[in-house]
Amino acid sequence: MTRTFSGIKPTGHLTLGNYLGAVRRWAETDQHRSDALFSIVDLHALTVEHDPARVRRLSRQAATLLLAAGLDPELCTVFVQSHVDEHARLSYLLECTATDGEMRRMIQYKEKGARARAAGESVRLSLLTYPVLMAADILAYATDEVPVGDDQAQHVELTRDLATRFNQRYGHVFTVPKATHPQVAARVMDLQDPTSKMGKSMDGGAGIVCLLDDPDVVRRKIMRAVTDSGQDVVLDRDTRPGVANLLEILAACENGNPESLAGAYESYGALKKDTAEAVVELLRPLRKRHAELAADPSYVDEVLRAGAARARGLARPLVDRAYRAIGLLPAG
Repeated sequence: MTRTFSGIKPTGHLTLGNYLGAVRRWAETDQHRSDALFSIVDLHALTVEHDPARVRRLSRQAATLLLAAGLDPELCTVFVQSHVDEHARLSYLLECTATDGEMRRMIQYKEKGARARAAGESVRLSLLTYPVLMAADILAYATDEVPVGDDQAQHVELTRDLATRFNQRYGHVFTVPKATHPQVAARVMDLQDPTSKMGKSMDGGAGIVCLLDDPDVVRRKIMRAVTDSGQDVVLDRDTRPGVANLLEILAACENGNPESLAGAYESYGALKKDTAEAVVELLRPLRKRHAELAADPSYVDEVLRAGAARARGLARPLVDRAYRAIGLLPAG
């Protein structure tokens, strides 16, 4: 069976964009068609200034939400990255395989580094090297496919390069994975800035719908969404990005077609109202299941323990083989 790996960072509350763009597909498709591993990649949250207690809280919340969204521990492996030492072990070997130039060419490093400098903050070394840790996340499990959006494609290419280079220098150890770009994934944009992706880093922002927002908050955010200067409801991502975003959210919620939906509306108000109600109804069972799981934290703990044990069992032999291949003396 094809093996897939996907991870999500606990750097903010999970959003509608996370759900429609990835998590729903993980639950409805990926865990059924592949040997799938889903990780809360908490080590990646340490690359920027953070509150330790908040990282722990968001890690648990993310795990609970993934289970509430339908990930089934009987079908897939759900675990926390830092619970499996092989990620950090392998990351160092890959740092010894990567080059400084490769790291500095990574687009996200350039963008995040520039923002940090503009804010007068120092840039952590881990921000430069975290794509190598991401490569370790993938390669540790002999992953075949990595479902990603366009913004992560560069990281998968780096992973492929590092795997190929290591194999050529030290003998074949790693499976060279490929990125997949699922067609069913929705790209949800910020409701106040529809040219930017809806992201976790803007917690509480008016343009961000969090999965655990109260229904009235969801309605208010969507009803206040930025639209465009025109009056007619048309799907034009270039000149009407606000309206296009609402149409695509509504279509994703109802498994419909945004172009067809555009013809059904004569006003922005009606489109916003229907989109708001569709999102509220989409999230209702997820919120209910999250509340049930949050009331029984021992169940979530056990899922994460079992998931880490299985992940460790998969990763350790491969990482040990990489240690031997690169020239390190095996432990007695």
